Amino acid sequence: MTQSAWSLIRTAVGGPEQLRGKAARFGRTLRLYVDGKEIERRLSVLEAKGWVERRPNRWQLLFGGVDMLRFVIEPAARDYYAQKGISFGFHQLLRVLDDPVSMLDPTGFLSDRDTIVGHLMQVVHLNPIYDLQLMEVFPNGLEDLEQQVLSMVEGTHPRRQTIGAIVEDPEYHSRLLDYVRRYRADPDAAPPVRQEQSLRVDERFRRAEQTFATLPGFLRYCGALPTRFGPLLRRYRRVQDFPIDC
Repeated sequence: MTQSAWSLIRTAVGGPEQLRGKAARFGRTLRLYVDGKEIERRLSVLEAKGWVERRPNRWQLLFGGVDMLRFVIEPAARDYYAQKGISFGFHQLLRVLDDPVSMLDPTGFLSDRDTIVGHLMQVVHLNPIYDLQLMEVFPNGLEDLEQQVLSMVEGTHPRRQTIGAIVEDPEYHSRLLDYVRRYRADPDAAPPVRQEQSLRVDERFRRAEQTFATLPGFLRYCGALPTRFGPLLRRYRRVQDFPIDC
């Protein structure tokens, strides 16, 4: 909100240590795309929790993620940044410079643990329950998340400078830490982290947000999509707005 564009870009890129970390996370995410065993492991964990009614395949996960991006993530971000007076395009550039994995997997389902944690800390979330549920596929995932957010609040996290160049609310990490602790104590009691958006008055957006706000809702949506690439691509081209009866 106060630094020059070039200063923010340099900070988001980081130094040699940060660049090595980005390259490592990028490589791990690419491997996850072709590692069917890890995807099946995650789905098995979520099935055991009762969060998966019908296992989606990788094509369904991919196109479901694209729908989440175009029907909720992007319009919500544009709306929020407009309220804050921040350039949507420039902020997306900073996100990619901080962690290029954000280009590969906007839903986080195919990302490794540290990538999900980094995303949660670099983007101000209205309600991060989806991400916290996703952390439950990793052993001690929520405990590790709490420790990393705490280190951001204390100023000791190794990515504090690059994330600090992106996050647009200086109080966000303190509220996120409180949210994580409340969620771990009672998953149904944690309140939203920031104020609601103007888009929520739009019925189509509200229904889309309800569908994609939780990990079980996202997986249920993916499982109801066509199973093959061709029909999925035709549906993507035909359906330009969130289906209100979904």
